[in-house]
Amino acid sequence: MDIGALLTSAGINIAICVVLLSLYSILRKQPSNVSVYFMRRLISEPIKHSDPFRFERLVPSASWIVRAWQATNEEILAAGGVDALVFLRIVVFSIRVFIIAAMICVFLLLPVNYYGQEMQHKQIHSESLEVFTIGNVKEGSKWFWTHCLALYVISCSACVLLHFEYKNITKMRLAHITGSPVNPSHFTVLVRSIPCSQNHSYSKSVEDFFSTYYPASYVSHQMVYRAGRVEKLMKDAEKMYRMLKTIESQTKKSYMPCCLCGKSTHSFEALNNDAESVEIKTSSDELQPSQREKKDVQKIYRKLKTIETQNKMSSAPGCLCGGIMHYFKMLKKEAESVECKTSSDRSQPSQTDKERPAAFVFFRTRYAAIVAAQVLQSSNPMLWVTQLAPEPNDVYWSNLSIPYKQIWLRKIATLLGAIVFMFVFLAPVTFVQGLTQLDQLRQTFPFLKGILKQKFMNQLVTGYLPSVILMLFMYAVPPTMMLFSTIEGNVSHSERKKSAAIKVLYFTIWNVFFVNVLSGSIIRQLSVFSSVRDIPTQLAKAVPTQATFFTTYVLTSGWASLSCEVIQLFPLLCNGFRRFILRRQEGPCSNHALTFPHHTEIPRLLLFGLLGFTCSIMAPLILPFLLVYFFLAFLVYRNQILNVYVPKYESGGQFWPVVHNTTIFSLVLTQVIALGVFGIKRSPVASGFTIPLIFLTLLFNEYCRQRFSPVFKRSPAQVLIEMDKQDENWGRAEEIYKLLRTAYCQFPLLSLDLSTSQELSMAGNSGQNKDEGSSKDQESHNPDLNEIKLLS
Repeated sequence: MDIGALLTSAGINIAICVVLLSLYSILRKQPSNVSVYFMRRLISEPIKHSDPFRFERLVPSASWIVRAWQATNEEILAAGGVDALVFLRIVVFSIRVFIIAAMICVFLLLPVNYYGQEMQHKQIHSESLEVFTIGNVKEGSKWFWTHCLALYVISCSACVLLHFEYKNITKMRLAHITGSPVNPSHFTVLVRSIPCSQNHSYSKSVEDFFSTYYPASYVSHQMVYRAGRVEKLMKDAEKMYRMLKTIESQTKKSYMPCCLCGKSTHSFEALNNDAESVEIKTSSDELQPSQREKKDVQKIYRKLKTIETQNKMSSAPGCLCGGIMHYFKMLKKEAESVECKTSSDRSQPSQTDKERPAAFVFFRTRYAAIVAAQVLQSSNPMLWVTQLAPEPNDVYWSNLSIPYKQIWLRKIATLLGAIVFMFVFLAPVTFVQGLTQLDQLRQTFPFLKGILKQKFMNQLVTGYLPSVILMLFMYAVPPTMMLFSTIEGNVSHSERKKSAAIKVLYFTIWNVFFVNVLSGSIIRQLSVFSSVRDIPTQLAKAVPTQATFFTTYVLTSGWASLSCEVIQLFPLLCNGFRRFILRRQEGPCSNHALTFPHHTEIPRLLLFGLLGFTCSIMAPLILPFLLVYFFLAFLVYRNQILNVYVPKYESGGQFWPVVHNTTIFSLVLTQVIALGVFGIKRSPVASGFTIPLIFLTLLFNEYCRQRFSPVFKRSPAQVLIEMDKQDENWGRAEEIYKLLRTAYCQFPLLSLDLSTSQELSMAGNSGQNKDEGSSKDQESHNPDLNEIKLLS
């Protein structure tokens, strides 16, 4: 590939970025897209906006870039939590280390590589990219000391910055533990594989066990129940609730006349009373759905569908006494009665077979909980398995019902499945690499000879098309790995996402780096590592030749993916379909909110870090493009964290050890490849100085593993005991016990976002119901909503 093909790829990607970012700056100003580009602010700050049409809405602007740049760490922490701040520290670390690498490699190594051999150089735009790599330096050259020096500077800078970040993030994690409000997970232990007894239930077994062996610290427990139909009914109820809210907003503007007296009717209010009676009946039943509950829900559903079809065009008849009927208010009362009844029976189910062999056990102090979580409870390690419970919002309830004895089998099965998927993916990667080999492409497809003779098509096929095809194939990887992580049996959303991130990371490093470097037939890819001692030599020969492909991959998968990230294409299409096709004007709802996709973005950052390290001294031309990506990522991710993504749980920066280990792997891999290159180029001095650097890097990693890594695995007893003493001095014991009783609720009927959505709906329509006293009464109880200006 020559410079012209690289510039073609860069030009196409720059044009895509400019178009998408300009389009985003326009779309974010439209009121109909507020729920797409400002979902976090809508949920955290209940607002109403009345922004008249202005011509400025149709003009692109860079105001969002300024706001993202000016945001402080405190604002990021308040908006996205510790996980968001740690993620941005990854970007900041990458910017710092690659600024150092770009300065020394571009200004020192690039001229050495370009003039490494005595040859007649062409014009710059016609030069092959290989003349800018280390492969252009002749064997036995005395200038290899510059590459060795650059390797030392990059490695030492990366280690110093890693130590700095690891130290700060560890302090940040400890500050999060000590400074955050009372966290129920600190007092709670998840117990699995509870032994079955014929004499009493699982709940009784848990109570007897912990009352006997932890009499001073045991408080109570909450059993895990079979989800099944109850969970489905809850989801159906939420869907019906939102549908009624949509119908209400559509029918409030048009009053329906009563069939007898001619006055308008409160149809929604009548349905609300019916729903209230259903709640009262359900609250006296057991936790599991009975035939009566199923009939009641079906009855409400039939009423709902009837109302929806009748009121769509505002033509349904009203009641006898007159007035507008608010079906929506009546359904709310029904839902409240169902919730009251179910909440009274939630803690005391009557049938043993509803219980699962898992429970949340609550302790009086944090220290007692962590001791119980880390101690082996039984002589049989497969019984009474304990671990610290995840946060209430982080619990992945469906996996708690999986028998613990299946977990190890599931992990082996998902590991094998991931490996099979990884090798199946060799076919598209091999095809992509075939596009970069122009001679092989002409031999395989003779009919393309005429097309490939055209200069632009030649540059397009070799410079842009391969990275685009590989990027499209890579979109199937994160959902597949998330499925594997779910099957594994992880009991929390954060563990599931972390497991998926690790799988995606291994997959991308193997397929994007190693398979592309060792391109060729699948048999060659499998047999290239037949001898371990040949690994450095093989990598040293292959990496400089594939550096051009990695550069175009950074342009395509980096720059273009950030533009797609900021424009939120799929949520934008869903919002347009919901608003303009289905005609649903729904308020902000946390169920529609997105959480930050750590399992896709962290592997991408670490992959580009790997490419930057390995190509820094081999092909320094990649570094400017990589720096542009990290600077753009810094702005885009800050904007998304501040406005779009809603943190539903907090892991306290659990991703950072993965980032640290991957960065160390990238450094060691870079040093091994450099050792192989120096050996091939017959530079014994450079090779001799590289070997100690490898051992020093591994020694630094061991120090960090001993010094910082344990804090991310276990909470320090000193900190927990001090927090327990502080709670005791402040007399917060009873408050904590009350919080524990309601923290881990497996079947909440109505989530908080529903009530929030209702308040927003009533506040937004407060000016439309002046004739109805009941509407005024409800609206008078709502706090005034501050009007802020979102769109600019």
